[in-house]
Amino acid sequence: MEDPYAWAENLKDERVLKLIDEENRHFREFIDELSEELFPEVWRYYSIPVLTGAKVTENGIIGMYRERDRQVIRWLGGDVITDSKELERELNDEVLLQGFTADGKGRFLAYSFSIGGADEGITRIIDLETGELIDEFKPSVWNVTFLNNGYYFARFYRHGKTPDGVEAPAERFFHRDESGERMVFGEGLGSGYFISLRKSTDNKTAMVTVTFGWNKAEIYVGPIDEPEKWEKVYSAEVPVEPIDVRDSTLYLLTKEGKGFGKVIEVKDGKVDEIIPEDEFPLEWAVIVDGKILAGRLVHASHRVEVYSLNGEKLDEITFELPGSIYPLDTDGKKALLRYESFTVPYRLYEFDCKLRLVEEQEVEGSFRVEENFAVSKDGTKIHYFLVKGPKDERKAWIFGYGGFNISLTPRFFPQAIPFTRRGGTFGMANLRGGSEYGEEWHRAGMRGNKQNVFDDFIAVLEKLKREGYRVAAWGRSNGGLLVSATLVQRPDVMDSVLIGYPVIDMLRFHKLYIGSVWIPEYGNPDDPKDREFLLKYSPYHNVKSAKYPQTLIYTGLHDDRVHPAHAIKFFLKLKEMKAPVYLRVETKSGHMGASPETRVRELTDLLAFVVKTLS
Repeated sequence: MEDPYAWAENLKDERVLKLIDEENRHFREFIDELSEELFPEVWRYYSIPVLTGAKVTENGIIGMYRERDRQVIRWLGGDVITDSKELERELNDEVLLQGFTADGKGRFLAYSFSIGGADEGITRIIDLETGELIDEFKPSVWNVTFLNNGYYFARFYRHGKTPDGVEAPAERFFHRDESGERMVFGEGLGSGYFISLRKSTDNKTAMVTVTFGWNKAEIYVGPIDEPEKWEKVYSAEVPVEPIDVRDSTLYLLTKEGKGFGKVIEVKDGKVDEIIPEDEFPLEWAVIVDGKILAGRLVHASHRVEVYSLNGEKLDEITFELPGSIYPLDTDGKKALLRYESFTVPYRLYEFDCKLRLVEEQEVEGSFRVEENFAVSKDGTKIHYFLVKGPKDERKAWIFGYGGFNISLTPRFFPQAIPFTRRGGTFGMANLRGGSEYGEEWHRAGMRGNKQNVFDDFIAVLEKLKREGYRVAAWGRSNGGLLVSATLVQRPDVMDSVLIGYPVIDMLRFHKLYIGSVWIPEYGNPDDPKDREFLLKYSPYHNVKSAKYPQTLIYTGLHDDRVHPAHAIKFFLKLKEMKAPVYLRVETKSGHMGASPETRVRELTDLLAFVVKTLS
């Protein structure tokens, strides 16, 4: 199939650079004044210190925070260990901290950061007592797991071949100590396979999960220091993850059955069910103080349930505001849990025998969260949230995703608060393809079923239109595919469109950057059967003459996960049809964002676009 804009895949092409420069200027002319006016307000909400990760050690809790213009890793209530501002001064570029871990004794810390928002970055390992740099990896590595002697880590190969000769993209696990490094796991695994490693809370057992795409899993266990003895003990054609090993018993959370999640135990090859499936999904489980602490997703918000190790339900904890709660870490004696909602940037809870609030941030004001359902084309009920401020001027800004088994649960969007304060309604739709209602819900929105996701979103937008709202539709990454497909199929259900860092050319996605790892979710464009359903909805191939609403397509030049060409080529196709479309290309940003100010500028531009186009 001939592609008139194939040249846009070469980001060094002068036509691409000229287009980016011209269109960024054009967008600034449209938005600049309003964006400048809104910036301090978005900056204020973005600047609320937010805890993003935490780790329990014998020396205390280490937390990672996003603050006003920096990110820090610090001892809870104590000294700063790592500061992104210091890294920026050292490297003379924008730095984004991506994550950290520490050993159980609190002696060593591993942290990763990206430069200019790219996925690839640098990992450093430091001695927490002296601050001395022990090791550094370029590009960054993942899943660092400390041992008595050295540590394991995962390396994701984006280019070339793995040490065992498999073409990238692919992942491998290594062990490194003073004597050097060796590959210990992953031999022969090709593209689409992901590996994760966790230690049991007694530090004796390695629990390794090998997943293919987002759809099937194998579990290996063995002595933590002897990778040659790790053996496969369980596998399923659905997601499975290890919870812990206690007294030689492996506890697993599996999506077998109807896909709602259940806890099973595996001992000496024998499998027993501990917590059976319920009508709502069990999303996570940890073992704390001899009890199973589990997160249940009920219409896309969480409650916490407590069970004995033989499955007896002991307690249920609910929250006054629909929210998301996930475990950050556990040492087996206590667990750290992070709660978040639309007006609560975070709360940190500790659980040993009961739930105790450690610290929190909350936005003051009169907000209310409503929940409702729309009915999709095939009769499926689609849940959505609406967040309203003191007044309702019938302007709705709706966020959607619908894919990769990811549930959209309540979260804090800094740019949504100024919108609701101005009479707007911020919404989030729970579409098929996610995990809100179990694995069947996910499968009903993947591969040849992808059209269901678009129909679900259309149903929510249509319902709001019927209720008298002017509607802005927003999606990012796979959500960018959602909104661009909705745009070419039903431009009439939206008054404003925001498409961020999107996957759009469904016949070429697997050829661009790491796109081939999404084949299990989307299908394979090189397979004639898959190509048929991909071509049917591929937004890039279905642009036609229509009355399009005002549209913003935004991406980052350094996005090394989703190639910016998806956004640029779609922009050019829409431009051909004389659509009122704008292109914003962040020259400092990757798929994972960039420095706080760069990120806030982008969020403010989105808000300004919505406010202006819905007025």
